[in-house]
Parts: sequence; C-alpha cells; structure tokens
Amino acid sequence: MASEYDRRSLLRAGATAGSAGLLLLGARAAGFSGEPLFTLGVASGDPLPDGMVLWTRLAPKPLEGDGGMPARPVPVRWEVADDPAFRRVVAHGSESAEPRWAHSVHAEVRGLRPDRDYWYRFIANGQTSPAARTRTAPAFDQQVDKLRICFGSCQKYEAGNYAAHRLIAAETPDLILFLGDYIYENAPGRDVRTHLNPEPFDVPGYRVRYATYKLDPLLQAAHHAAPWAMIWDDHEVANDYADALDERNSDPATFLRRRAAAYQAYWEHMPLRRANRPDGAAMRLYRTLKWGRLAEFQLVDDRQYRSGRPCQPPELLAEHRDYLPKLPDCPERRDPARSILGMPQERWLRGAFEASRATWNLLAQQTLMADCPRLDPARPDATPSLYTLDNWGGYPATRERILRHWRDAKIANPLVLSGDIHAFAAADLLDPDKPGAPPVASEFVGGAITSKNHDPLFKRTVARTPGFHYGEHQVRGYASATLTPKACAVRFVGLDDPADPQSGARPLADFALAAGRPGMTPA
Repeated sequence: MASEYDRRSLLRAGATAGSAGLLLLGARAAGFSGEPLFTLGVASGDPLPDGMVLWTRLAPKPLEGDGGMPARPVPVRWEVADDPAFRRVVAHGSESAEPRWAHSVHAEVRGLRPDRDYWYRFIANGQTSPAARTRTAPAFDQQVDKLRICFGSCQKYEAGNYAAHRLIAAETPDLILFLGDYIYENAPGRDVRTHLNPEPFDVPGYRVRYATYKLDPLLQAAHHAAPWAMIWDDHEVANDYADALDERNSDPATFLRRRAAAYQAYWEHMPLRRANRPDGAAMRLYRTLKWGRLAEFQLVDDRQYRSGRPCQPPELLAEHRDYLPKLPDCPERRDPARSILGMPQERWLRGAFEASRATWNLLAQQTLMADCPRLDPARPDATPSLYTLDNWGGYPATRERILRHWRDAKIANPLVLSGDIHAFAAADLLDPDKPGAPPVASEFVGGAITSKNHDPLFKRTVARTPGFHYGEHQVRGYASATLTPKACAVRFVGLDDPADPQSGARPLADFALAAGRPGMTPA
C-alpha cells in the first residue's frame, strides 16, 4: 500500500500537470476506482513528417504493480489538434490499453502535416489527460533552416530534483534526446530523496520504479513540452550490464529473466513504436530519425549486443564475482573481432550513414566514445594507463571502424552525442591512422540531470587527453544544440543547485562547429 508521502506525491504531480480530469459517471461499475487515471502524464516521441508516437499509461494507483487497474482492456481515445485549446481537432483515434502492457498506450499517429507544432491529449473513462505539445519532423527532402534540440542523461531520482527538466521544458525545443539511465535500479538509499520501492527484479517492481520517476511534475513537464527520442543505458536494467551478464557475473539465465522484465517495463513507459516492443529479453531499439535534409540521427544500443568484457581474470566469471571495471591494456581489449554494438548493428550503422543525405549526421548513444585512458589513483602524476572497460574504452576496434568509415565514406559532419559519465565533456575524435590529421568528428557529453560523478581525477584526466576541449564533473545539468545548414552551436547548461527543483542555471561552455570543417571551436 502506498504511504501518505507517496499519495501526496501522486496528487501533487497530477495537480501540477493540470490533469485531475473529469470522472466518468459509473466509474466504480467499470471495475476500477474513480481516482485520476493519467497520473504519469503523457509523452510523444520519434516524430515523422506525418506523425509521431503518443504515449500514456492508465494508473490510478501508480505505486502498485498493476497500477490499480482491472485485468481487462480499457479503450482510450486520443485527439490531435493544431491549437492548444483543441478548437481544431485534426486527427483522432482509439487504442486498447491492455493489462499485459500495464495499460500503456502507444498510438502511432499518421496523416499530419510536416514540420509544425501540434497538441494532443487522451480520454479514458470520462477523464481527460493533460494536453501536451508535440511536433512533426520536416519532410525527408525538405531544406530546413534550423533545428533546436536539448539532450541529457542520468537522472537518478535519489540524487536530486529535476530542475534541469523544468529548464528544458522552458526552452520548448523541437526535439529532446534522452541518452540513457532514465531510471536507476538500486535499492533505496539516503540522499535528496528516496526510491519508493525495493530494488526491482520483476515486471511489477520495474513498473513501480518507473512510476516513482514519472510522478515527478518537472519530468512530466519536459515530456509535455516536445517530442522525445529515447535510448537506454545500463540502469534501466542493472548497473554495467553487458549482454547476458550483470556486474556480478551472475548466472546468465537468471539475469536474462531480469532483463526481460526490465525491457518490458521500459517499453511500457516510453513513447516508442510497436516495432520496438520487446520479445522476452530481446528488444530492438536502434533506429534512424530524420529531420529533413538538415540532420539525421542514428540511435544505437551499446548494451544488448556487446562482446564480453576484456582483460578479466577468468575466475571472476566462474565464481560469479564482480567484474573489474578499470584495468591496464591487454591484447583482448584491442581484438578486432570484438564489438560494443555487435557486428549486425555495426553493419546496419554503416549502411544508415552511407544512405544519409543530411548536412549533419549525429550518432546518439550511451557512453563516452572518445579515447580516454584514466589516471591511476595510486599514481595520479603518471601517464594515464587504465581503461574504462564498460564504455568504448573496452571496445576500441569498434570506435576505429566507425571513424575510418566516416573518414573514407566522407560522411558529412558526423557528431556524437553521449551520456553515462555524469559529467560534461567535449572532444574531437581523432583519426586512428593519421596522427596530426584533422579530427574525423566531435563528441559532446551533456552532463547528468542529477547523477553524481565520484571520480576526483576526471578533470586532470581530460586535461591530459588529446582531443579534449572541456571536462566538468562537479556540476550537473543538460546540453542544448542548434543546427543550421552552415553551423552547429552546442551549449552546456549547469545547475546552481541540483537538489532544488527551482534551481537557477548558467551557461558553462559554448562550442561552435562549421559545416564542412571538422573539429570544434570554443565559442
């Protein structure tokens, strides 16, 4: 049963989002309570030129595993209007919210006009959801003057409040990219606030963990402000997992059951298409998002298909002991047969970039891609010699193949947008074969919404690493980018106090890139 604190949080979220809604007469007879249904807000995602995905989930008791819903389908109507007052409804339809999928709704709207704002809402059991803004992408062959995006990652509920999302919503960008760690799976701790259920291992547990996050009114506000494009990292399942292994090298069959539960709950709570719906412990998340002729995003999954961890003592796996996350180099790390994406996804990615005709080609992904050996805390004045095996540092051959492909295929203006490291970072990605040559691409890590970085040597490491222009691990926040046919401007935005939901913010750093000229310039 939810605590009084949980109930107050639920009601506050609903009131802030403006969606208590009107109750249907006879709701009790329908088989569930007359409490608000749209407690978790609404969201849209993956825009196309003629539509997008619209999401909600019916959950009158969101901190229960079934959301307080009956074990039967419930019809949900959706409406799309070209004005926020819904005087001109231009599209509508109905979906069945199924108990198997936690009464979530993923309406794939088509038939809208390209490159324009719309507003949408849901109606179920006589209640009306919050109305939210979304937009369609430009036509695939359209020349586009400007694209404004915000991107971020790593929003541990316990580590802070969501002032960053309040500020992102205020920017009303065209698109929001979330680059992983939407939830954290760990057991409740003591920090700014506390997870409201034990560490999840099954579908009901993950559902309650998502509900804990989605009840936050500021996170809801960011979803209500613009369409999102989502990818995951590790904490949506378990810390530092790699394919079928968790960080403890537990029994793979047991872990895959947990992964299947986590993948199901992820799909139930994200504005993703039916094509992304999981099949057990498998879920294809990598895909392309186009923004006219201006930009194309390749969103990839570097968790599900990656090769095993390199350089590990063999007894750790045999004895189900924790893997070692930072180690000196070894031949296995550099084995060209290894991949952080898996070879099928790598082939798909090469084909997607070759097919692109966009001015800017963006790889949206989870973890730090730049080559960044870490300082050894036991010898902080020595040359960096440890490799972070959980990110691209454990899979350098994949990075080198991608950089060579971008260089040799002359892919236009490749950029990498990343998350995971709970820090801001900006780096030019250097040619793996030609020291001193112009960089092949640039990478921007957009900080952490709330999650803390515990590496006191991060800034010193970045300062000693070729290609890096910036690193900041003591400030949390998000990043924005504005793309035009001639230039790209990136800004890192830092929060004054991540514990304060009304925190102010300040620009930390600005970077400029010119189309056709690789490498960034601090602005």
